[in-house]
Amino acid sequence: MTKMRTEEDLLGQLELPEDCYWGIHTERALRNFPISGNPVNPALVKALALVKKACCHANVELGYLPGDKAEAILAACDEIAAGSLSDAFPVDALQGGAGTSTNMNLNEVIANRAVEKLGGKKGDYRMVHPLDHVNLHQSTNDTYPTAIRIAGIQGFRRLSASVAGLQGAFQEKEKAFSEIVKISRTELQEAVPVTLGAEFSAFAEALSRDRWRTYKCEERLRVVNLGGTAVGTGLTAPRDYIFLVIEKIREATGLGLARGENLMGETAHADAFVEVSGILKAHAANLIKIANDLRLLNFTGEISLPPLQAGSSVMPGKINPVLMEAAMQVGIKVMANDGIIAETVSRGTWQINEFLPLLAHALLESLDLLSRIDDLLAEHVLQIVPNRDRCQFYLDRSPMILTALLPLLGYEKATELIATFHRENQVNVRAFLEAKLGRELVEKLLSPYALTALGYRKEKSSLE
Repeated sequence: MTKMRTEEDLLGQLELPEDCYWGIHTERALRNFPISGNPVNPALVKALALVKKACCHANVELGYLPGDKAEAILAACDEIAAGSLSDAFPVDALQGGAGTSTNMNLNEVIANRAVEKLGGKKGDYRMVHPLDHVNLHQSTNDTYPTAIRIAGIQGFRRLSASVAGLQGAFQEKEKAFSEIVKISRTELQEAVPVTLGAEFSAFAEALSRDRWRTYKCEERLRVVNLGGTAVGTGLTAPRDYIFLVIEKIREATGLGLARGENLMGETAHADAFVEVSGILKAHAANLIKIANDLRLLNFTGEISLPPLQAGSSVMPGKINPVLMEAAMQVGIKVMANDGIIAETVSRGTWQINEFLPLLAHALLESLDLLSRIDDLLAEHVLQIVPNRDRCQFYLDRSPMILTALLPLLGYEKATELIATFHRENQVNVRAFLEAKLGRELVEKLLSPYALTALGYRKEKSSLE
């Protein structure tokens, strides 16, 4: 039989497992919010542990916290920030209270782990108290938003690296495919001739913009309201602590964080998250476009995506572009999260935003999803195989290749040629043009260099 311990708060007493690291406030949250089944994002838990560590450093340096308690608190914070005690943070991501349940979960786990380190038993808060010691000179309203920003910056750094990896994969294929001439398509119709390498270079270029955008998002998140306590006035926190704690959070995280000039404004408004979420939405839009283009190229047979799994339970041999479909679904989910973030930011009232838990869940989920799918896609793209014969087949049979000859022939002569082509019931446009204009000239005008060079040089035709 599980041994229990009893804890007490304003609302009364509760029994909870003797060995659990959380306390009565967390236990109430577990009972109040059995909603999504998704716990708080681990990145947020680790970031909040770093915030608690910084606050502890400031308090002990200024003499507000005894050294023995501080050492135990700091050791507990380091363990949590490193990923230990992950089972001690079960509170649902969708919770009321502007993040208070998550903040109290951290306070209680840190306190109980510190009590253990000092030789006591969990729940003996006379040794280390969750509020009087771990949460000293803090509020959920300054620690929790700061932790979201820290987790967000760390997530954007990871995402920027993942985007760079995906960009590099497309650039590698851009070089490998540079000599493969094919027909392009606009509005789902054949268009002008290009190279497969140039097509992949466009994917890489879109990702290069995403890489830069995600990298710059750190600037939008580096301003924090730590030290502002409940509503940004710093009430209940000593002035020297308010100035020192920002230095300690920079040391704890290694990030270039700065205290907001107007802490009330930083506490009441969360618009920076809408801005950076828009960048995630832009990347999601690019991913959907690129993934769909790749699956269509796979459909036409001009490239072959690496086979990953059987595509049907009833059609033997069927292989589907499943990773492209997964990437598109990630993009759709990120776009939906962007709407959630904008909505939560707009719903804040007066001095705080009570909907930050949903915002944090959506933002960090988007960062996680995009990083993971980018890494998977980078490996996938490197295994793409071109089908030169298929590219040549579509190219040779497309009347649109005449577009490359317009500077030489002019629109009217080109129109006459294509009319003759159809009148003679020809099939291979390239062979037809070579017979009319000469093979050497056609090959030169349809060479990879001519099709990807900026502009053209005047050539003479045998028809002139």
